[in-house]
Amino acid sequence: MNYRSLKNLHLCLVGGARPNFMKIAPLIRAMQGKNLELETQNSELSWKLVHTGQHYDYEMSAIFFKDLGIPKPDVFLNVGSGSHGEQTGRIMIAFEGVLLKEKVDIVVVVGDVNSTMACALVAAKLHIPVAHVEAGLRSFDRTMPEEINRILTDQISDYLFTPSSDADKNLKKEGISPKKIFFVGNIMIDNLFFNLKKAQKSNIFKTLGLMTNGAGPSIKDFALLTLHRPTNVDSKRSLKEVIDAVREISKDFPIIFPMHPRTRKMVANFDLEKYFTFNSDRSKASMKLSNSIYAIDPLGYVDFLGLMSKAKIVLTDSGGIQEETTVLGIPCVTLRDTTERPITLSKGTNILVHSDKKEIVGATGKLLEKPRQQPRRPNLWDGRTAERIINILVT
Repeated sequence: MNYRSLKNLHLCLVGGARPNFMKIAPLIRAMQGKNLELETQNSELSWKLVHTGQHYDYEMSAIFFKDLGIPKPDVFLNVGSGSHGEQTGRIMIAFEGVLLKEKVDIVVVVGDVNSTMACALVAAKLHIPVAHVEAGLRSFDRTMPEEINRILTDQISDYLFTPSSDADKNLKKEGISPKKIFFVGNIMIDNLFFNLKKAQKSNIFKTLGLMTNGAGPSIKDFALLTLHRPTNVDSKRSLKEVIDAVREISKDFPIIFPMHPRTRKMVANFDLEKYFTFNSDRSKASMKLSNSIYAIDPLGYVDFLGLMSKAKIVLTDSGGIQEETTVLGIPCVTLRDTTERPITLSKGTNILVHSDKKEIVGATGKLLEKPRQQPRRPNLWDGRTAERIINILVT
């Protein structure tokens, strides 16, 4: 790749939730030249980072920023939570003020949260080009707020950076000019490759009591669970169905559950805490694991990646985890009716199930009966997506 200097190109990177910053971190590394053979600093490329504060929990954000090597945001909008309309409106008002003060050549938005769509819309109305990283993903389920955000953001973006060939096809079917579409690969995998060796040496295994006492380092069998989507946690019936399934699975091995603040709140509201073994003090290696569901505080990216890379199976309602388990070859049960990442079903290790006890337990058993698959990497999931994006933006 050859970079061509574009005088005084100034980018504005926007994030509002943890998954956003996992996609922003590789872009920052690329611009800083830390993982490039190219000297991007010779071009007059500058950038600022805006954190909308859409999802903000100090512990979750602080750990993530440290793990990912992301500098303190230049601007923090502090919009907080609220209904979709209220939150989107506050983001737009606050971000418009930023763009009216700053000289910005391109606004870079990532993912599919409310901040993504709101900031893209503000930039488009001010005639500032928008670049959407992770464009073209579709679940074809418009009851998902993220699906609306994805569709609207793609329609008003000038650069659509896609992670897979199916995303390109989706955009073309929606009438978007092929000249705007750039197949660059999966930026989430940039982070995975960059951090994997460090993650697998994490102290989290010892802290959680997962190390065996036999000769040589060895890790006990365990499953990893994440759960945060409203469809799973905001209804007592749905949440109890998932918990009952996971309790059944935990008869075979312990389940580690870094509990999202939203989920923790609903577990308490629904009086479901009795189904978990809580361990909030991870500073002490005091957990003596038996077969149970161990609810722990949120983890930083490196510790979580370490656990995921060694898990026997992962159960999740996250989007990015479906992709990461595909690359790692880890069996994954996705607790959702639809997925915007179908490539993980066709080429990966992912099974999609409804939030139904029988289906979850059955899918888990089916995956565990199979021999462990070799990791499969879809095209351009190679750890160099951020380089390709920056190269396109500056040439």
